Amino acid sequence: MTFDARVTIGDVAARAEVSIATVSRVVNGRYGVAPATVSRVREVIAELGYESSLVARSLRSQRTNVIAILVSGIEPFSAELLKGAALAVEDTGFELIVYSGGTKRQPGWERRHLARLSGTLADGTILVAPTVLTGRSQHPIVAVDPHVGGSTQPVIEAQNFEGALAATRHLLGLGHRRIGFIGGRSDLESARRREAGYRAAHAEAGLPVDEELVAEGGFTELSAVDPSRYLLTLPEPPTAVFSANDLMALRLMRAARELGVSIPTDLSVVGFDNIPEGALGEPPLTTVDQHVQELGRKAVQVLVELIEHSGQHGESEPIHITLPTELIVRRSTAPPPARP
Repeated sequence: MTFDARVTIGDVAARAEVSIATVSRVVNGRYGVAPATVSRVREVIAELGYESSLVARSLRSQRTNVIAILVSGIEPFSAELLKGAALAVEDTGFELIVYSGGTKRQPGWERRHLARLSGTLADGTILVAPTVLTGRSQHPIVAVDPHVGGSTQPVIEAQNFEGALAATRHLLGLGHRRIGFIGGRSDLESARRREAGYRAAHAEAGLPVDEELVAEGGFTELSAVDPSRYLLTLPEPPTAVFSANDLMALRLMRAARELGVSIPTDLSVVGFDNIPEGALGEPPLTTVDQHVQELGRKAVQVLVELIEHSGQHGESEPIHITLPTELIVRRSTAPPPARP
């Protein structure tokens, strides 16, 4: 089988020994072509790897049957979300394209890329962790884990507060009282809610939060390097740390090993996300599962519904779906070491 990006509709017509008009009818699902000819043209299309232009298709039908997912970069969270979206798009009649805007995450980065995708390249777009959300749009949009709350756009997110509450309660239940926290990006609503859950669990237990044990990360592995070393080298270090995501928790565990701190004997660690890398760690990471693939699946489901009913309804209540989280207890947590 040969795939050539330069294959044209004329090449298909020549190989199938039919007219260009006939190939066009087959590609666009029009009537008036004999079944045997349809089969022959489709065989040649598959053989040559021909793809009709999305732009040309959209100009003819006002639809591309393509869903775009716009991410600022590919990392474990977005990779898991894409897996769920890819599974969900099967049998919908839509195709999926992924558009990465880079990793600098300047405020408003998604607006520039949305302008390229809207209308001619995709029928709708899923925005992953967008920095801004505009009002209602003719181009269907679903936001996953947005930076801000209160949007009129459909939003899919997890129970960030409840998940963090459960994680911190778990550590308190084991007997820990000096519990550190490595936060995420302060511009993300999910990061703020996870810190709020950490603080709420302390208040619920009647314990004040020791601000010395609260460090700011950024949801990347690199952003956890300094906070990890800071917490681990305090004169009185924490006996447990709740990290706002798994990547930072795994970096903390690496820093602990480098300093001779045993997990979970000397330090208990809990993450958030339940990315595959966490289960493969040594020891496997206790974490909060926010069912990232389900976030992707649900986003596709909502977006397809919006596309199919676009223009068929008036004003409606904003769609806001919050998926449950689940504490996954593994071997990175244990009761605190006995005091001498």
